[in-house]
Amino acid sequence: MESTFLARQPIYDRELSVYAYELLYRSNEENHAVVADGDQATTEVVVNSMMDIGLGSIVGRRPAFINMTRGFLTGELPLPAMHEQVVLEVLEDISPDEELIAGLKSLAASGYQIALDDFVYRPELAPLVEIAHIIKLDILAMSSDELESHVHLLRDYPVKLLAEKVETQDDLERCQALDFDYYQGYFFCKPKIVAGSRPEGNRIIVLELMAKLQDSAIGIGELEQVIARDASLAYRLLRYVNSSFFGFTSSVESIQHALSLLGPAKVRQWASLILMLRLGDDKPAELLVTGMLRAKMCELVGVGDEVVAADQYFTVGLFSILDALMDMPLLEVLTTLPLTDEAKRALSDYSGRLGDTLRGVLDYEQGHWDRLNNATGATFQAAYLDALQWHRDSQQMLAS
Repeated sequence: MESTFLARQPIYDRELSVYAYELLYRSNEENHAVVADGDQATTEVVVNSMMDIGLGSIVGRRPAFINMTRGFLTGELPLPAMHEQVVLEVLEDISPDEELIAGLKSLAASGYQIALDDFVYRPELAPLVEIAHIIKLDILAMSSDELESHVHLLRDYPVKLLAEKVETQDDLERCQALDFDYYQGYFFCKPKIVAGSRPEGNRIIVLELMAKLQDSAIGIGELEQVIARDASLAYRLLRYVNSSFFGFTSSVESIQHALSLLGPAKVRQWASLILMLRLGDDKPAELLVTGMLRAKMCELVGVGDEVVAADQYFTVGLFSILDALMDMPLLEVLTTLPLTDEAKRALSDYSGRLGDTLRGVLDYEQGHWDRLNNATGATFQAAYLDALQWHRDSQQMLAS
């Protein structure tokens, strides 16, 4: 796995629940040389990766959208038996000749779903449309009129329409008005800011509580009192600490006991996660997933730093989604939080050791692997896979 970068991007249904993930992948060798044999690269990077890591470890039971080269689509190269979970993406530059159409028909008949990626209609593509189950439209590559025209045209076919590159809340609302079936992009990570608006009272209370948790000036005794004063927070924290996730052999009866077992840094982390759940109760659930993955990745990458504590890395990753949770500019949110100057600089302009790590995590998350060298990329790849495992282990506990 040292030669492979692998990440995932969520695909949402109309209710903004995660329907599937598209797998982003690239071999390290592509940083320095053009891969002449695309089929071989796909075999090594996708098929072997799925077998080595396990598809379920990356996407759970949800469908996985995977870009496929011509050799796999025409039957020249074998696909692993994953037809119940894998959606085969046909790239826009593949020629729609008779051999390809026959191959796609055979794959569809065997149970694979077929998606057309970055689709722009031309008459010669009509046979592909008739085979496809899902058609992806890049909303940034089309004018509003072109997008509306494509939606109207494709509604005559029994296909689902997926809007990709949905980057803002305005993009999402425009696509919802056109009644797309699925949505893909980073809109859920962007705040919807309305001039002159302020967060509602209960969100301000939660943010103030988070600020107290992050105040390094308060001692363990005061930290215990801050948590204990919020009955819901104290109850959930104790319930989590007593779960099998932590594996303590005896019951943890109090916040003081939890602090002695976990230490203040871990208690602050888990209390902050609980409060994030409150802030995100009207947001797509994947937003908190993104925050958790960023937090754990930052912590894992920064674990060897002898100057900056690992919990600071965790906090920076987690708090990177606060603007989207609060629908406020991040700089405005940061004024209410007593974070270290280095943490604030990391969140505001990616400067310093924390900022370098956060920027790398975001680049990895979004598939901008050309910004990472091979050694750094391998570190982030390992951290990403470990963060996915950590999230799976903790997800059930946080949902309870």
